Amino acid sequence: MNSCDPTPAHEPAFECLNAQPEPYAASPTMTFRLRVTDPEPVHGILLHCQIRIEPQRRRYGPDEARLLSDLFGEPSRWGETLKPLQLAAVSVMVPAFTGSTEIDVPVPLSYDLEVAAGKYFAALDDGEIPLLLLFSGTVFTRTPGGFAVRQVPWHCETRHRLPVAAWRELMDRYFPGTGWLMLRRDTLRALHRYKTDHAAPTWDDTITMLLNEARGLREAGK
Repeated sequence: MNSCDPTPAHEPAFECLNAQPEPYAASPTMTFRLRVTDPEPVHGILLHCQIRIEPQRRRYGPDEARLLSDLFGEPSRWGETLKPLQLAAVSVMVPAFTGSTEIDVPVPLSYDLEVAAGKYFAALDDGEIPLLLLFSGTVFTRTPGGFAVRQVPWHCETRHRLPVAAWRELMDRYFPGTGWLMLRRDTLRALHRYKTDHAAPTWDDTITMLLNEARGLREAGK
């Protein structure tokens, strides 16, 4: 969907064609393929793009809703709490073109579960992630007298539905079968002491032991 169409006011238009995991980046990166059109010959565009998640634009299963309560509260309140989440803000240079061109926009993504977008992605089982891409920037055009400069209007935007499977594929390329959780230094030190005292061979075993202890205490208190 694109709400910024070419007009006599010489506005550019943007369309997101697809998004694919980048296999050779230093950190998890999703490459968005954009089509850019403009009614005038363009010398270049300094393009800024904000990407937001629109959680209100999809349905959620019971397990997903349970995990998302950490972000949005109980489902009964979602009519008020399902607000857009900021995913990324990136800038790229669009090279010269006439009519239309296609460009790749690399977008770094985090697996940190302390980041709202990371929590949201990790809570989803399948389906699609509704994204809104908002554009701004500067357009440099050729004229008979040289060059002219105009701004990308703030209302330029497009939507894209990113498959959850594409996000999982991206994370599996960099962190196969694992995830990241940030802890305070004192919490990590206490966890390290517990691991040592109980001779737990791995951090996974340490967390599993703690979860089993908590489960046992909860069941004993019933």
